[in-house]
Amino acid sequence: MFKVLLFYKYINVSNPGQIVNKHLDWCLSNNIKGRVFFAPEGVNGTVSGTLKNIEKYKAHLSSFPQFSDIWFKEDDAEEHAFKKMHVRLKNEIVRGNLTDVSIENGGKRLNPEDLLKFYKEEKDFVIVDARNWYESKIGKFKDAITPQIKNFREWKKVVDEDLNNYKNKTVVTYCTGGIRCEKASAYMIENGFKDVYQLNGGIYNFTKQFPDTYWQGGMFVFDERRVVNPNTKDELQHIANCEFCDKPTSYYINCHNVNCDRIIVSCHDCKIKNEYCCSDECRKSEHKRKVYHG
Repeated sequence: MFKVLLFYKYINVSNPGQIVNKHLDWCLSNNIKGRVFFAPEGVNGTVSGTLKNIEKYKAHLSSFPQFSDIWFKEDDAEEHAFKKMHVRLKNEIVRGNLTDVSIENGGKRLNPEDLLKFYKEEKDFVIVDARNWYESKIGKFKDAITPQIKNFREWKKVVDEDLNNYKNKTVVTYCTGGIRCEKASAYMIENGFKDVYQLNGGIYNFTKQFPDTYWQGGMFVFDERRVVNPNTKDELQHIANCEFCDKPTSYYINCHNVNCDRIIVSCHDCKIKNEYCCSDECRKSEHKRKVYHG
């Protein structure tokens, strides 16, 4: 058995550059794989390892005083969820060009049971997905607004142009684990939104506690699993359709022609039949990536 950890913490780090190489060496020595970003504003990571090594990793990162109370969100896996280990020094722990936004102004934290209550009591609220379009295409909360953003750097534009009419509404923002909504909700409040919440712990925390309720479809993850299905009911597992056969699915691939790299929603059968490519032209390309059978 393996574990996958998802974690972040916004906190002032005075020497992030000194941590990076030592952290990478420790991970390599303990067979931890994944991605960890350090920045002056904190840490953001997702890693995988055996049960024993993941417990060692949690103890190691928590030994740093600034990360002593970090929240590790855990998921089971049958094998490593990553092929390699990367540790990087960044300006932001999630790139959004929001360095001018103050975390202290973030939205009120809404626990999963409270969001469940919002839905059950039919509260007048708007729920907004702060993730990228390809994440929300395969899974979202019921009735969620899903801005078609290519990356989080477009959040300011979405708020300024697309969400402006909701300034006087109760707004709930959500993302995978909570990190993007820390700044997403803060930017909204700093720009005149009156009643903004951020889902505490994100989709991950909600679906662990309340599967088969108001989450629809799969949850995109940034590792080799690509998608996890939190629900058990068939009608809640898939909200997208395969681009090739129109079969309901929650799976996606990137076209393996590196000159294309288009994101394709595809069922498992069609991804193999089409050689992980989006078209006949891409299948014939001399610039195809090696197929990963996952």
